[in-house]
Amino acid sequence: MAKRVFEVWKGSNKFILGGRLIFGPDARSLIVTLLLIIVPVIIFCVFVVRHLRHEFSPDNAGYAILVVAIIFTIYVLALLFLTSARDPGIIPRNSHPPEEEFRYDPSVSIEVGGRQTPSLQFPRTKEVMVNGIPVRVKYCDTCMLYRPPRCSHCSICNNCVERFDHHCPWVGQCIGLRNYRYFFMFVSSSTLLCIYVFSISALYIKVLMDDYQSTVWKAMKESPASVILMAYSFISLWFVGGLTGFHLYLIGTNQTTYENFRYRADSRINVYNLGCFDNFLEVFCTKVKPSRNNFRAFFEEEVQQRPTLPSTQETDVEDSVGDPRSKVEDDLDIGEDILKISQRRNVEEIDEDICSRGSNAPPRNTSEVDSALSSDHRAPTIRSDTRHSSWGRRSGSWEIAPEILANSTVTESRAYTTPKELNQ
Repeated sequence: MAKRVFEVWKGSNKFILGGRLIFGPDARSLIVTLLLIIVPVIIFCVFVVRHLRHEFSPDNAGYAILVVAIIFTIYVLALLFLTSARDPGIIPRNSHPPEEEFRYDPSVSIEVGGRQTPSLQFPRTKEVMVNGIPVRVKYCDTCMLYRPPRCSHCSICNNCVERFDHHCPWVGQCIGLRNYRYFFMFVSSSTLLCIYVFSISALYIKVLMDDYQSTVWKAMKESPASVILMAYSFISLWFVGGLTGFHLYLIGTNQTTYENFRYRADSRINVYNLGCFDNFLEVFCTKVKPSRNNFRAFFEEEVQQRPTLPSTQETDVEDSVGDPRSKVEDDLDIGEDILKISQRRNVEEIDEDICSRGSNAPPRNTSEVDSALSSDHRAPTIRSDTRHSSWGRRSGSWEIAPEILANSTVTESRAYTTPKELNQ
């Protein structure tokens, strides 16, 4: 039975409802966040708002306090859901590194099957232009791709995320390109909710003081829930309020939390800063990009085919656009074939020489023939450390040694250079 993408996903994410919702690996922390929001609001509605229903006239306007509290709470929970249950901007992984970036370094070789093969060299960084300024991007070994600008690999979710801001344990999800707007609105709305609960609780204390003609301490004894809610809201306000102020600064300067903490000591130019007004428009007024991943799609596994040996008519084309790794393997196979043909040719010449001498010829040691026949094992192997990759070259840049061509009947447009010729 075919599997869907979310069932074979290599990241650490958790999926529910058949891949419709995606969470981080620490999604259980959402339960704590929900309790921190819902429980105080319930206490607030039961022990504070309920007593204020008839305190405002006319027509029991005090019910508006209850309605606002409920609607505001639902709004905050909806923003929390949009932040934590959606793709934050995950970049799909590659099944293999980008082949156009491969280079073969002849000075660094590895031994494979008794032969020296040039090792793959892969540039770890490259530069891209952002607003006319070159920006260096890094290669991700896990996702096998060059990260776009402002992208980073989250070690918790094990994904590369576009415009990575940070991984928030309170929402159990990475904060990136596709959910940063909702994260900021969640934090700022939570700040307003704390202010609202604190203000109405303080108002209830004032109502008790007026009703009973008592001091503030006696009013607080009449409603300990109000005191607890005021203290809780005040402490929470320092957290979510400070976070709101910090992200207002980041939005105004077009930075991410990751960039601010990592590059604040560097005196580098912020190439993404468009001006305060345009920076806010970019975050709040641009369309959210669609997800790069279809987690409910059926997974199609790539079938890796063994590279075939190119014909002489297709050599010029394949040398320019072919896979350099498969070309090295093909070159080694051709080199072994030429050796075998030349070895068989040498054996035939030895036999003809013996027959031409006749009975008067001095006897030859049979070990010569045995040596020729067994030269498959003792002949010098064409080593790839004496060659250079044909990456970026045209066919025919390799030359076959004259002594091999003299003993061979094979005509091939692609040949190999002997160590002797290379040294010359």
